[in-house]
Amino acid sequence: MSCDFMALATPGVQGLHPYEAGKPVEELERELGISNIVKLASNENPLGPSGRAMAAAQAALADATRYPDSNGFGLKRALQRHYGLAANQLTLGNGSNDVLELIARAFLNPGDEVVFSEYAFAVYPIVTQACSATAVVTPARDYGHNLQAMAEAITERTRLLFIANPNNPTGTALMRDELVAFLDTVPEQVIVVLDEAYTEYVDQADFPDGLELLPRYPNLIVTRTFSKAWGLAGLRVGFAAANPVITDLLNRVRQPFNVSHLALAAAEAVLADSDYLQRSVELNRAGMQQLEEGLKLQGLGFIPSFGNFITVDVARPAQPVFEALLREGVIVRPLGPYRMPQHLRISIGLPEENDRFLRALRQVLAC
Repeated sequence: MSCDFMALATPGVQGLHPYEAGKPVEELERELGISNIVKLASNENPLGPSGRAMAAAQAALADATRYPDSNGFGLKRALQRHYGLAANQLTLGNGSNDVLELIARAFLNPGDEVVFSEYAFAVYPIVTQACSATAVVTPARDYGHNLQAMAEAITERTRLLFIANPNNPTGTALMRDELVAFLDTVPEQVIVVLDEAYTEYVDQADFPDGLELLPRYPNLIVTRTFSKAWGLAGLRVGFAAANPVITDLLNRVRQPFNVSHLALAAAEAVLADSDYLQRSVELNRAGMQQLEEGLKLQGLGFIPSFGNFITVDVARPAQPVFEALLREGVIVRPLGPYRMPQHLRISIGLPEENDRFLRALRQVLAC
């Protein structure tokens, strides 16, 4: 091979490191030849999919030979009813990750600056570098967003600013008053992306709903996903809500048919399944309490979380602990890539899965 294909790639892509997903169950089965594996690595809903969503996806298979509705009319209509949004505010994506990439492609040029926090979602630096823009990483406060530092980082070159609320992987959250005070200081030409992938799990009265803030801030984009509380991670569907001008720009770079026929049908159906959402949230609340109590009994510190996961400090290098847990058939998430080398992130599972993790962790740390 004589051609230097690496040199042909854009500078941003040349230095890019792909997103590291949670280890799949099938991969661990192949590597270690074990079964009965518990996966608590990817913040998935342990409840299983909604019956309504499954029925809708099954029915949609009858039209599998047809392209999906590129405009997603049915899902947008359901989102309008559920959230009080207009269709021209909505951009559908193949998961919210897809929408985050659309935002970067629509607004970033080489040399533009993107502000996000230390310990923030790994996709933010990835989409920034892929567009050859410059990442401006602000120091965290108590493992969460330091809004003062973020405000001070804004310059005339800043085009995007990412905030995850609650934050992944630390589970921290911003309350309404501090978020609104921050948004009031952001120049209108800076697009603020409020990533609300875990918002359904938060029941505090002073927690902000980004969708309600859209009329007040024309430079705000709110992203949501059906992968967490709505239980459709495997079907990949999410959306962005923004003012109609921004929405028009996002849809100019959105690929046609980017959300599958099955995903559109399942997401529309699950939005009407309020019982499923309530059961998901209640299961998460009980599981969070179970893990917090179990970790305290082992003398381990953790970051109080508003999401469907908890990040624990194992007080030693976490990678060997992660690998030992794999040999016990338990998959969690090491946070070395987030520069948190002593931390593991554990998704909330079913009660028996949470118990299995706690027992395995106790055994591993004892060794």
